[in-house]
Amino acid sequence: GHINPAVTFGLFLARKVSLVRAIFYIVAQCLGAICGAGLVKAFQKAFYVRYNGGANMLNNGVSKGVGLSAEIIGTFVLVYTVFSATDPKRSARDCHVP
Repeated sequence: GHINPAVTFGLFLARKVSLVRAIFYIVAQCLGAICGAGLVKAFQKAFYVRYNGGANMLNNGVSKGVGLSAEIIGTFVLVYTVFSATDPKRSARDCHVP
C-alpha cells in the first residue's frame, strides 16, 4: 500500500486506483496522520511542543514561493519514483530508479 495522498492521487490520475478507493485511501491517510500526531502529543508531549506538532515551517529568509516550489518538486520526485519503481514495463537490469 501507499501512505501518501499525493501518490494516491497520482495513481488515480493514471487510472490504477478507482475514484472510490482513492477517496477512501486519502481519508484514511489523513486520519492516520491525525492519529499519529495525537499519539505523539499524548505520549511525547515535549517533542510535540518542541516541533510545533510536526507542522512544516519556513526558515527565516525563505519566501512562501520558494517553500511551495520545494514542496512541488519534492512531491513530483516522490510520485515519479513510485511510478518508476512500479512500472511493469521496466526490467530490473535496465532500471535506474531516481
